[in-house]
Amino acid sequence: MRYGEIMALLRSHYKPENIEGMARFGIVTKKAYGVPMPELRRLARQIGKDHDLAQRLWASGVLDARTLAALIDDPEQVTEEQMESWVADFDNWAICDTCCGSLFDRTKFPYRKALAWSKREEEFVKRAGFALMAWLAVHDKKAEDTRFERFLRIMRRESSDERNYVKKAVNWALRQVGKRNAALNRKAIALAEEIREIDSRAARWIAADALRELRSEAVQKRLARGR
Repeated sequence: MRYGEIMALLRSHYKPENIEGMARFGIVTKKAYGVPMPELRRLARQIGKDHDLAQRLWASGVLDARTLAALIDDPEQVTEEQMESWVADFDNWAICDTCCGSLFDRTKFPYRKALAWSKREEEFVKRAGFALMAWLAVHDKKAEDTRFERFLRIMRRESSDERNYVKKAVNWALRQVGKRNAALNRKAIALAEEIREIDSRAARWIAADALRELRSEAVQKRLARGR
């Protein structure tokens, strides 16, 4: 499918009520058509991987087109320069998390970018750093524990950031790392207990929520089976 056909198809799905619903969940952007994610995923499967088309779709500035771009881009062709350009455009958690979990974590640079972006001040760039940590904990099955132990130290550093989309991402990353295996579970729980002592509402929330899941019977049983 060509760029013009795709944009026309996306416009044909325009639903103001979906955009209003997205806003209630914090997905606010300058331009969107409200195309449901299942429809975007179906369209992405139909198109297949297309790096050049993904660049054009991203440049449109339309949330639905940018989401589709993340789904069809070829991670082997993605450069660090592209990642820096796209992350600077993030204006809501949905496009941030989709790019990180459907594209960026499959490139050659996710660990480096997770470390770099976690130090940045912009809310959705910092969130992208922790979203990458969370997605890598889920998707990179062969990674050594040492990679994630380094992430844990960074979570401690950023746990007092009171911004909603940052603290939720730190919590998400902590929980995902702590569910990889029993050893990382113990380290994540120890870190959460340390974070809980920080004089910060964000840190206390991150710790309490993470401990609830990491110590849960369901998680502990699954980790025991994996030993």
